[in-house]
Amino acid sequence: MWIDTHCHLDASEFDADRDEVASKAHRAGVSRIVIPGIARENFATVRELAHRVEGGAYALGIHPLFTPGAQESDLDVLRMEIEASLDDPLFVGLGEIGLDFFVPGLDDARQQFFYNGQLELAREFDLPVICHVRKSQDQVLKGLRRHKVHRGIAHAFNGSFQQAQAFIDHGMHLGFGGNVTFERALQIRRLAQQLPLDAIVVETDAPDISPAWLYKERNTPDQIPRIGASLAVQRGISESELALGTTANAHAALPRLALSSA
Repeated sequence: MWIDTHCHLDASEFDADRDEVASKAHRAGVSRIVIPGIARENFATVRELAHRVEGGAYALGIHPLFTPGAQESDLDVLRMEIEASLDDPLFVGLGEIGLDFFVPGLDDARQQFFYNGQLELAREFDLPVICHVRKSQDQVLKGLRRHKVHRGIAHAFNGSFQQAQAFIDHGMHLGFGGNVTFERALQIRRLAQQLPLDAIVVETDAPDISPAWLYKERNTPDQIPRIGASLAVQRGISESELALGTTANAHAALPRLALSSA
């Protein structure tokens, strides 16, 4: 069985067939789907959705792309939501948090404010984090080090080998998805092929980052086994070995996920 460690199943792209998308993924062998929060407005949505779909789990966080519309008081709301969720077996951590230095027009200081505030919460409640690291790997890692947060996932990782090793040395796992299926994505493929297997988790980021066979189409969590099969071929191992390994890694990165699977 597989785990999709990052799927925005609450996105509007799934409004017409959300439950069927989740059911199709389960039938395809995806046992768990982690649904990250992006803003205070969807905290209740991702929680409800995780409880509604088979294999659902959720994280809560303020995404860097949503910091322009966030209020500083949202960190207080997030704290209350975390406290209310600690006894919920489907709550697995803080996410999606982090920094984005790719999209123009974002206020870097504002991003850092919310990132640091959420890292403080992760440290306080001893929770793992699911981090957005687009063009920001070094600064995201700097924050993890400063706040002594040593567990979680660097989502959609696309840094250098040196950056990858630094995240691994810090205790983080690295998320790979549809990008590894593109033959021209040489750097990501080299990373996914050559990094230690115990450092890797698989994800879709659905509805985004579609694999090669769905280029410019909607991505869905049922694609995880085929993405995994592609990665297994690239690494020269069996699909079952990759499935077992990445599932164990997801449980290590998000320990509450393992508890809710028991």
